[in-house]
Order: sequence, then structure tokens, then C-alpha cells
Amino acid sequence: MDSGEPDVYYDPYDFEIDTDPYPVWKRLRDERPLYYNERYDFYALSRFEDVERGLLDWRTFSSARGTLLELIRSGVKLPPGSIIFEDPPAHDLHRGLLARVFTPRKMAALEPKVRELCVRSLDPLVGAGGFDFIADLGAQMPMRTIGMLLGIPEEDQEAIRDTIDANLRLEEGSMPQVSAKGGLDAMGRFAAYVDWRTEHPSDDLMTELLRAEFEDETGTRRRLSRDEVLGFVGLLAGAGNETTTRLIGWTGKLLAEHPDQRRALVERPERIPNAIEEILRFESPSPVQARYVTRDVELHGRAVAAGAVVLLLNGSANRDEREFPDGDRFDVHRKIDHHLAFGHGIHFCLGAALARLEGRVALEEVLKRFPTWEVDWENAKQARTSTVRGWERLPVRTA
Repeated sequence: MDSGEPDVYYDPYDFEIDTDPYPVWKRLRDERPLYYNERYDFYALSRFEDVERGLLDWRTFSSARGTLLELIRSGVKLPPGSIIFEDPPAHDLHRGLLARVFTPRKMAALEPKVRELCVRSLDPLVGAGGFDFIADLGAQMPMRTIGMLLGIPEEDQEAIRDTIDANLRLEEGSMPQVSAKGGLDAMGRFAAYVDWRTEHPSDDLMTELLRAEFEDETGTRRRLSRDEVLGFVGLLAGAGNETTTRLIGWTGKLLAEHPDQRRALVERPERIPNAIEEILRFESPSPVQARYVTRDVELHGRAVAAGAVVLLLNGSANRDEREFPDGDRFDVHRKIDHHLAFGHGIHFCLGAALARLEGRVALEEVLKRFPTWEVDWENAKQARTSTVRGWERLPVRTA
């Protein structure tokens, strides 16, 4: 029987949908668990079980041609060292090199520095009557942290972050064009730093990458090439800035909208780590992952041919009531076994421990100074990208 409701439509480049995609994603989960978009020729999986399985099955749902719809469609050859755009064996070799640095213990050792960066950002704002969760904190501390890790001079970090932000922005209603030149330009931004570190080694991640020796997929013992190091540095600079910035923005918005839960965190700060997990589940900063289908596969009774593109909607999966009862309700006390905000399987976010640390410390330091705030909605602005979802500006008024 016809319900009179229009057929569900999902478009990752539609700003109106992106403003609040959850009603559309819920309809996808309920009505079109395998959705097909004719305009852009992609499929989408939206249920937790399907997305989790897709993230695990890298042989069928490959990242080697990119993890953005527009990147896969462009056919651009991707530079070496971008582990999110690789499958084994290259992925495992390159990830293994970075995993030496991004251990939970090494990330935990960064906490005093992360806290110092938060204090530096927040202390001057006490008594000012308000601040911007993005401009004053989210765009500052993660950038300083990853810049410090990489060995990029502090005076250059803002310009690099602004360039990364500009390259991510979308024009409404159309798939962005991707070119090989854009990728080369992005790598070129870091060439001078890599060349300098080659001649002047230091105690930073860039030096570790330049000195690291490993056995590649051919069995050859070698160091990373210059292009591989550039790929690593570009990947880390972008990933280390963007997702944590969005996490901090969502923290400001969600706790403004739930003052009772914010008050509970002020009273019981030991609950903050769980609150960060709920924020990540409820508003995943990177909610859509594209994959290239390597073989014919059947999904929900339909044939999907090799060569297709499937979007794995982990942001939708994290609200799936089949996995999270009352999934559209925000609750910092919710018990979460695991969510998909950081992905799953071999591409689980290498920087998850750092992002969790930064999110927790940022919230701890905000609540110490500003136990209450409300969003200045007239001046807030949502960011529009196809990779991350969050806020470009989130000014708040404080007591």
C-alpha cells in the first residue's frame, strides 16, 4: 500500500541533507538497507551489521582507489604512504611503520603537552563572556599537537591548516573534481620541511619516518622514499587536524543542548571519557566511507557488480537502533561496547588514542573554566565537506 511518503533519497553533496542526515539515514536503514543513487552511481549500506562487515572485508570493499566517492570516480593515481588509500600488503607495511609511533603509551605521554595547549587557548578567554569552540580551541590544539609531533614550525601551522580546510570545502549540489595536480600540490606543501629534516634530524615523527628501515613487499630492506614520507606527512597533517576539530565542535553543541548531562560531567569528571565515546557515536566526525567493489557480490538480495562504489555510512550505523537502543537519543551515561566512528578492521583509525585523549582533555579544561554555555546560533556555521562533518564556527556565550 502506498504510504504517500516520497521515495527516500540520499545525496552526500546535498547541503540540506547534510545539515541533519539522520532522518534520511533512518529511512535507508528501514526501507532501503541497500540503497542505489542513480545520479552519482553509488550504493550505500546504512545498518550497523552491514557497515561493520563491509569495513572488515577489505578484499571485497577496497580502499586502494580512495575512500571518497569523488576520488574513486576520478581514477587519480594515489601517492604512496597514504595508508587510508591502501590495502595489504602495502597497507600493512606502511601502517606498521606508523604504529611504532602511535602506540597508546606514547600517545598517553602527550597528555601534559595537550593540556598545556588547551590551557594556553582557554585561559585568556576567562571573563570574556564567550568563545568559539572551533576558532579558539578546536582549530588550535589539534593543529599544534600534530604539528609538534611532525616537527612543523609553529609559525607555519596555521597556514597549513587553513589550506587543508580550504581544499576540503564543497560547492553545493555537485561532486567535486579531483585532479592529480591537487594531490601533488598538497604533497608539495610539506616538501621543504622534509628536505630540511633530511639535513637536520630532530626528535620528531618526520625524522623517525626518514630514518625508519623496513622490508617492503618485494622483500627488499630499505628506507622510505621521499614521496612516501611526503605522503605520510600529508596524511597525518590532514587527519590529525580535521576529525578532532569536528569532535570538539560537536562536544560544544551537544552539551549546550543537554545542560543536565553537562552538569553531571562537571560534578563527576571521571565520566568524561564515556561522554567522549557517546559524542563520537552520536555525531561521528567522519560519517561516510567510500569503497571500490572488487568482485561481484550480493547484498540484501541484489547483485552488486565488481567496479561499483559502495558508501559505508558509519554515521548511520552508529545510530542504528538494532545495535544501540534508542540510538537517536544522546546519553553520556550510555554503555557502549564499540562504535564505528573510527572505522573497524585493518583501517581502524591509527590516531584514535590521540583523538580520544585530545577530546577528553579539551572537555576537562573547558568544564573547569566554563561549566555552562549556550550556542550563539546566529553566528554559528556548519562546515561543508565530503570527508568530515561538523562546524566551521561554533561561538558560545558563557556565564
